[in-house]
Amino acid sequence: MKNREFHTVRGYQLREQSKRLLTPAMEDYLEMIYRYSLEHEYIRINQLAEKLNVRASSATRMVQKLGELKLLKYEKYGVIILTDEGKKMGKFLLDRHNTIETFLKNIGSKNNLYETEMIEHNIRINTLKNIDLLNEFFNRYPEIIRKFEEYKAKYKASKFKDI
Repeated sequence: MKNREFHTVRGYQLREQSKRLLTPAMEDYLEMIYRYSLEHEYIRINQLAEKLNVRASSATRMVQKLGELKLLKYEKYGVIILTDEGKKMGKFLLDRHNTIETFLKNIGSKNNLYETEMIEHNIRINTLKNIDLLNEFFNRYPEIIRKFEEYKAKYKASKFKDI
């Protein structure tokens, strides 16, 4: 076995975070603003706070940070509107979320939203692309999913069956 350098989960996160423009929290806010923008021209702080189950003061601080990064436009007591770059990033974040959620559904995971949120901030783009391809494969060949469901019913969770 090759000599590999192991870290704690937090250690890996810190290494990756230095390469990232946005924190996971920023991604969540931007994704929600983008979701809302698909049906509305703008969103207000109190609406955003309500959708994310946070205080308006927390939403304000985060929106100000995203504004500094030129991902949205916001004026105090005003409306939040995504910039073109914010829309592009928001679309990516929503597509990433939907790709992971679809994959978890395809494999029969029960708590998709929680797991999706946990995975989406820590997945590498190459893995995401492969999951997207696998989802497309499952969509094109639904009999594969049916065979997988039959296999799961017959063999029940392999080495983790006692957990």
